[in-house]
Amino acid sequence: MITKSFDLPRGRGVVPFVDSAQPDRPLEVNFYRPERHGPDDEIVIVQHGMMRNGDDYRDFWIDAAEKHNILIIAPTFGNDGYPGPEGYNNGLVLSAEGAISPRDSWIYGVPARVLEALRAAGVTRRKTAKIFGHSAGGQFVHRLLATQDHAPFEVAMCGNPGWYTLPTLTRAFPEGVGGLDLTEADLARWLAYPMTLLAGDRDIATDDPNLPSNPEALAQGPHRFGRSQFMLDFARAEAAKLGVPCNWTRIVVPGIGHDGAAMSRAAAALWFEGELPAQGVLETAGSTAPNW
Repeated sequence: MITKSFDLPRGRGVVPFVDSAQPDRPLEVNFYRPERHGPDDEIVIVQHGMMRNGDDYRDFWIDAAEKHNILIIAPTFGNDGYPGPEGYNNGLVLSAEGAISPRDSWIYGVPARVLEALRAAGVTRRKTAKIFGHSAGGQFVHRLLATQDHAPFEVAMCGNPGWYTLPTLTRAFPEGVGGLDLTEADLARWLAYPMTLLAGDRDIATDDPNLPSNPEALAQGPHRFGRSQFMLDFARAEAAKLGVPCNWTRIVVPGIGHDGAAMSRAAAALWFEGELPAQGVLETAGSTAPNW
């Protein structure tokens, strides 16, 4: 972490953040801090989609933030500094030549370092946060869990990723985690983590130009909804092969497609109310903002 002062005013805003992993690629943190939020109250970290619209994703969570007194933190990786899937979804793990970059340069450590900065500034005393990502952000979050310390994240949800990094050492990153100097013990640690795959059952487009269509992605299924089941089935089979538990779950969100606003509300309700909202609430909770 390089940013020294990270105090946040109340309400809705954005602050710059310079991270030690990529100090020449500054990013922003969009946030919403309720008036009554104190240093021991909940934090949710939200990872935006491919449009790099952390401001929209923060806004998707404002109603929940007010209702449940949550600090919303949305690290935002702009296209200029973090171009393409390689610069965000895939964490800058691979160099332009396809070589594995040094681990300390990967950006999957940013959410934990933002939380550290909040603690250093006295904004929070909490050591953990919940983390949610949708679309490209769902890719980012599950790859973070595959490669990083889990201690800062009490729970995680990945909503509607376009495709998945599989929990296997036999396939090279990003299809699997081969080549990253991980071990079977690392796989077991990831499989044991309570990761939720949040899947909209109408996210079934097969001709969407933003749907990953590389051969590795197509092998996981024709659409995002199907790929989420493939990921869970693969993980359970891998866990059985290793003789370790798989604590992943898949929750289907009925009637919802590739909608970041609705999926954010579904995640908030599951975490803070213990169940999905009524169908009408999800359907009317959409936004005119881009949902990617």
